[in-house]
Amino acid sequence: MSANSIYLFIIRVRNAILTRWWNFSGRMLLKTQGVEILGRLSLYNYPIINMKPGSKIVLGDAVALCSDSRFTDLGVCRPVIIRTLRPDAKIKIGADTGLSGVVICAAISIEIGSECLFGADVQIFDTDFHALSPENRRHNNSAECIGSAPVIIEDNVFIGAGSKVMKGVTIGKNSVIGAGSIVSKDIPANSIAVGIPAKVIAALSN
Repeated sequence: MSANSIYLFIIRVRNAILTRWWNFSGRMLLKTQGVEILGRLSLYNYPIINMKPGSKIVLGDAVALCSDSRFTDLGVCRPVIIRTLRPDAKIKIGADTGLSGVVICAAISIEIGSECLFGADVQIFDTDFHALSPENRRHNNSAECIGSAPVIIEDNVFIGAGSKVMKGVTIGKNSVIGAGSIVSKDIPANSIAVGIPAKVIAALSN
């Protein structure tokens, strides 16, 4: 056996041990934080999860969260981050959806369908985080002053690396969002959209 073959064997064994440990310990950690896990869960290193009291995070069966550049071709700049920002906020991720280094922040609601694919370092948020009014903007944490609206991403959506999905947006099923796009308006089903702001450039054929 060559030195290269031995090296690759060692890497495969190491990766298998790591993923088994992350899946075992990470699942327990997420459950202690209040995350609802509806079946299998694949973790590649630990995500960052923060939940406000009374909020909800639900992960469907076979969701995969990749927080380690060794386990995704493009690499990631950060671990997966999933946060609820207010009581009663909800984040739901459907079955067999994969996320790599994705940030999801919900003040109201973010619903992601099944079989979605989110490239490295995508950001999804349903809030402006800060008030638009200039007076006392930095310290104004009043929910009434901060714009927020639910986000819905339907089944089988592919969002390219580095894209951002803004508050109040619905992305229809099967659609593709090009890398680096900013989605600030609804995208219909079966569409390809790219750019800043993202605009539909083509329809997907069945």
